[in-house]
Amino acid sequence: MLSEKSAITVRASLPAVGAAIGEISERFYARLFDAHPDLLRNLFNRGNQAAGTQRQALAGSIAAFATHLLDRPEQRPDALLGRIAHKHASLGIAPEQYEVVHEHLFAAIAEVLGQAVTPEVAAAWDEVYWLMANALVAIEKRLYEESGGTGPRPFEVVERIRETADVVTFRVRPADGGAVRGFRAGQYVSVGVTLPDGARQIRQYSLSGAPGESVRQFSVKRVRGDGTAPDGEVSRHLHARVREGDVLELSEPYGDLVLDGATDRPLLLASAGIGVTPMVAMLAALAADGHRAPVTVVHGDRSPADHALRADHEAYAAKLPAAAVHFFYERDAAPGSHPGRVDLDRADVLVRPGTRAYLCGPLPFMRAVRTRLIEKGVAPADIHYEVFGPDLWLARG
Repeated sequence: MLSEKSAITVRASLPAVGAAIGEISERFYARLFDAHPDLLRNLFNRGNQAAGTQRQALAGSIAAFATHLLDRPEQRPDALLGRIAHKHASLGIAPEQYEVVHEHLFAAIAEVLGQAVTPEVAAAWDEVYWLMANALVAIEKRLYEESGGTGPRPFEVVERIRETADVVTFRVRPADGGAVRGFRAGQYVSVGVTLPDGARQIRQYSLSGAPGESVRQFSVKRVRGDGTAPDGEVSRHLHARVREGDVLELSEPYGDLVLDGATDRPLLLASAGIGVTPMVAMLAALAADGHRAPVTVVHGDRSPADHALRADHEAYAAKLPAAAVHFFYERDAAPGSHPGRVDLDRADVLVRPGTRAYLCGPLPFMRAVRTRLIEKGVAPADIHYEVFGPDLWLARG
């Protein structure tokens, strides 16, 4: 809980800090990478840094946390903290790194705001920072204990499956021959690769196989540049260079977009594009658990040929006694699927009372689906989502 004195100061200074936080975060990263260039090469996503999305996510999370402390001082924002902590744990973030961030972040604040950063303002925002940092450290400690470690583990590629022109599935097993830990459907792993220039870059990929398998399975869409952003470094490397017998570094599974075990409630699993990956794992888990409540499966893609894991998507849903499947394709829609984009207003797409929804896909898709679900009476607390990359909903929230 923020102290009363600091709360008054933070409330008074939040508009100025909020207006400048984009510049603050830009200065912060410049200072951080000048002092620790290895962090950019070996930890932070260089593509997100070049595009500025990581800076927006940092700014959004700090502003969201401070606003929550002011508006609901009696309640810790565990949903916000949990999402960040899972990402940090998958990257192996250590407690001492928060000291490094603090040093360069507060130097950046002083540079940008100048004389407006009085000792009182500095002390108040210092309290905000350490409330957030210490909470994250505690959550990450628990996650590490539950997962059995903080470091990456080498995995050998045992199978490579071409799903579509742009999606490849990798099946991997521990290079040491040991067992793999279980995971909860919807979780992801961090995959580390060494690029041709020697940099070690890390990306998160949802596990797309069934929980309980003796191998890990994740599917990678090649990120192609569009003129405003470059090709994805890691996805390009995985597609072009990684074959059976190669070794990758994987974290333990993390992520909070998981089925909660409420087997008596209707579910809606909505995805678009490569967002299908956690949904396939969820359907596999529901089928294995004998789930009998209604499940509405919705997926949107450019065409059937672009629909990764389509056979698994259909097969696992077919094992559920009360599942309804709705695939939407912008072109080449075959009988049994729907032409166009995802449309929750179709009479045959049922959104039942008490539905718990899980969303994964591009941000515009998830915003549109979430808005329509709320309009149809689904409680916001029952709508869960996963974002690939920095969570820009925080920056825009």
